[in-house]
Amino acid sequence: MRRGLVVSLVIILTIGFGALAATIAVGNTPHLGLDLQGGASVVLAPKNNKAKSKDLKTSIEIIRNRVDALGVAEPDITQQGNNIVIELPGVKNQQRALQLVGRTAQLLFRPVLNQLPYNANPGPDQPKATPPEQDEPTATVILPDKDKRVLYQLGPAQLTGKALASADAVIDQTGQWKVDFTTTGKGSGQWDEVARNNYQKQVAIDLDGVVQSAPQINAQSFGGRGEITGNFSQTDAKNLALVLKYGALPVQLVPQTVETVSATLGKDSLSAGLVAGAVGIALVALYMVFYYRALGLVVWIGLALSGAMLYSLITYLGKSSGLALSLSGVTGIIVSVGVTVDSYIVYFERLKDEIRSGKTIRSSVDRGFKRAYRTILAADLVSIFAAGTLYLLSVGAVRGFAFFLGLSTLLDLITAYFFTRPMVVLLGRSRFFTEARWVGVARGLAAPGPGGIAEAPA
Repeated sequence: MRRGLVVSLVIILTIGFGALAATIAVGNTPHLGLDLQGGASVVLAPKNNKAKSKDLKTSIEIIRNRVDALGVAEPDITQQGNNIVIELPGVKNQQRALQLVGRTAQLLFRPVLNQLPYNANPGPDQPKATPPEQDEPTATVILPDKDKRVLYQLGPAQLTGKALASADAVIDQTGQWKVDFTTTGKGSGQWDEVARNNYQKQVAIDLDGVVQSAPQINAQSFGGRGEITGNFSQTDAKNLALVLKYGALPVQLVPQTVETVSATLGKDSLSAGLVAGAVGIALVALYMVFYYRALGLVVWIGLALSGAMLYSLITYLGKSSGLALSLSGVTGIIVSVGVTVDSYIVYFERLKDEIRSGKTIRSSVDRGFKRAYRTILAADLVSIFAAGTLYLLSVGAVRGFAFFLGLSTLLDLITAYFFTRPMVVLLGRSRFFTEARWVGVARGLAAPGPGGIAEAPA
């Protein structure tokens, strides 16, 4: 049994502190939210307040593509009711970003004049892509393709997306994906004119300063419908159909609130949160050592272990799925410290009950944990279910609080079983830790001393 306890202890400590060491070694840090990093936030609402849910989802995807073009790391774009909430942490040009995300852009069809090599860092004599805000329909521009493999020199737009009625991704008779489109009644003649002017030439599909596709025109008349073929994957075909169908935002959005947060204010908020958390943890740690003696040191190591796992997990989720740590999340983590410490207290007080009934520390530590863990499990599950319900039913900062509170509480269950239990059981078998004058576990648990008289904490 002792070997199993040691193995459990070594594994959980290795995982926790090993993950922390690896995270620090590669230089990863948690992705901070808008209120901690600074940036811009805007809430957009449909102008007529009767937008369909699918139209809002389409708008979110189009806005996300625009934000990605700005180079914003891990933007948070969500639908809350009929509103679209956009948070852009760390964005440098806030004004440009706010103008771009809500703009109802036009889909433009431009003749391809030339193709140029793409260079992510062009020199002074090399061609540079035209910024999206300078993508004027009447101008000659240089734009990248969506995969950033080539630059296109394009002439003034000859047609807009208003000429198209619909577009769908379908599979042809050979099993290849293609995009079928239809034009409006007025757009049919306009499209045929473009086709005649660019027969056997490429026409670029330009959205927000990015060339989505540049097909070659192989007919001079389409009769209101046509197709775009090529070496399309299913995803490519569906994305292109989406662009053609909803080149502009499918609903007109107007800003409800616009907020900018300076990086200085974000850093001040983060510093205040960290100081508050550090002071609270320090006071709790000192009290636990004063009251439970050597068992208080178990609390110290356990909190450090939980912190190491939580930091590593938050950092990983920030990198892999864009999880942002906000001020409300920091609050949830601080509150979870109380939940974690409660688990230790439940266990230690159960040990007191076992010892007061006449049992020795050695025989009480394992029995006491089995009984205490049922209480810990019930309490933590209630907190997790409450946090989960709050996360599903709430919006904004409250969701961040609920998520981090639930995550921290889940880690408490793991730490209690795989760290606290084996650590205390092993300490209970050491005479040094049970009988030492000042830090002995016996004094912290008021265990019976000589003559069977209970020793109260000094």
